[in-house]
Amino acid sequence: MLSRTLPLALGLCALPLAGAAEIDWVSPVTRTPVLELYSSQGCSSCPPAERWLSRFVDSPRLWRELVPLVFHVDYWDYLGWSDPFASPAHTQRQQGYRSAGRIRSVYTPGFVYEGREWRGWFDGQSLPAATAPTVGRLRLVGGSQGLNLSFEPRLPGGQWRAHLARLGFDKRTRVPAGENAGRELRHDFVVLAESEAMGEMEAGQVRWRLALPGQPGAGREALVAWVSQDNDPAPVQALGGWLDAPTP
Repeated sequence: MLSRTLPLALGLCALPLAGAAEIDWVSPVTRTPVLELYSSQGCSSCPPAERWLSRFVDSPRLWRELVPLVFHVDYWDYLGWSDPFASPAHTQRQQGYRSAGRIRSVYTPGFVYEGREWRGWFDGQSLPAATAPTVGRLRLVGGSQGLNLSFEPRLPGGQWRAHLARLGFDKRTRVPAGENAGRELRHDFVVLAESEAMGEMEAGQVRWRLALPGQPGAGREALVAWVSQDNDPAPVQALGGWLDAPTP
């Protein structure tokens, strides 16, 4: 199956958060690029896109120069298999990109790089060089008792939205129905749980108090935080790190 389309209807160290130890992750002042993939277990062309993205798991660029996220959408569940990682919120996020004019249509597999539609994967292209504008420093500090996120923007914007996502790796599912029937699919960077909160700039800084989204699961996991301006889904700044790695 080719790309699926849906008509529009409407860092960075790594250490566990399970114990008393705290984390302190800080982004550079220039923007850390975020690469989003909108995918589905109901789409037969999505597994190759996810395999391509999995190459970044062991990349030295990971978290410091690139933050990948895989959002599973729910609009292909009608094909006979309900994707266990799919969420209506992921579909709404992709539609939000369309409403903001940042992508031309809603489809899977769909890549968004630095807040813009990127179709280079379909032609076998490498990711383009990051634009690296100066946007501000993002910092995440905390541990098992909670997380404090702060952002010092270097660009105008009165209202800011913080996002926090728990990512899963080497997640395997045998699909019994739909276009991938009979296949075992493997997922990395898949968004398992997420939360968001609004904040307003005060004295040159925006602050949030956040809880770690979701519950720890089996296997390797990571945590990603990013900030965006209200009514625009594009990440302005981001950071991330492993949740299951020892303190370096």
